[in-house]
Amino acid sequence: MVLEQIKELSRRMEASIIGQQDIITRILIGLLTDGNVLLEGLPGLAKTRAVKSLAYNLDCKLSRIQFTPDLLPSDITGTEIYQPQSDEKFVFQPGPIFSNLILADEINRAPAKVQAALLEAMEERQVSVAGKTHQMEPLFMVLATENPIEQEGTYPLPEAQLDRFIMKIEITYPKQEDEIKIVRLVREETREATKGKPDAIPQQIIFDARKEISNVQVKEPVEKYMTDLIAATRYPDQFSKALQKWISYGASPRGTIALDKCARVVAWLDARDYVTPDDIRFIIHDVLRHRLILSYEANADGVNANNVIDEILKIVSVS
Repeated sequence: MVLEQIKELSRRMEASIIGQQDIITRILIGLLTDGNVLLEGLPGLAKTRAVKSLAYNLDCKLSRIQFTPDLLPSDITGTEIYQPQSDEKFVFQPGPIFSNLILADEINRAPAKVQAALLEAMEERQVSVAGKTHQMEPLFMVLATENPIEQEGTYPLPEAQLDRFIMKIEITYPKQEDEIKIVRLVREETREATKGKPDAIPQQIIFDARKEISNVQVKEPVEKYMTDLIAATRYPDQFSKALQKWISYGASPRGTIALDKCARVVAWLDARDYVTPDDIRFIIHDVLRHRLILSYEANADGVNANNVIDEILKIVSVS
């Protein structure tokens, strides 16, 4: 019942996002792990549309924050406002961060100080303003979009913030046959703009799914495989000369925890109560690509994080 409802949510999103089924699956994995997701891709590749589609089909509130160079931290978190007629004099005015789904659009358009305003909310599910702590909603998720950092007017996200995202999802151009379907879909949406909205899937389904996912088992050999993969990022000299040349810093324990959480969701979505090595291989690129700091030699050789993870998967075997 719960799994079928989640699959129905996926089907509804796929109806409005053509050719990006893998992206939808990964967004739902991030939601079911109670994590935050970073979406990277060039403008116009349906990053924002995917988040809006999730909010449209799920019974929840969506706040969209457009990141710009002149944005202030208080524009995100909210601020204390002086009201002399009030008994407390200063009244907290919540910012857009107080919602269920937070679309942080083009997060790398704002400087690090503003990006850091999200950190406490992402990790602790609370915001501290003027010495007072304000709790977030029980269902809370930050979905940040960014353009590739090679473009002008962007700021690379700090490593500490990148590590807070459970996954970094890369979005590429759709296939040509899918693009024809996209054009037709937009035409159809224009004609049916007044069509009624279907009943949204209740929030409780997400919490019920998370409860079931917590019971998914990870056997010791699979745990060992996971930690071996992470170890290859930290001690590359023990695995191969190529990895030693390419990796400067590996994944933190937060990366291991994220890999475990995501792999259990992958297993659950496949209607299994146990994790297999294939589940780990399915999601490892999204979990680790933003947690690796590559060397100058890797950049000079044109080697990216995906290439490094491919090499790790070739070298590390299930024991």
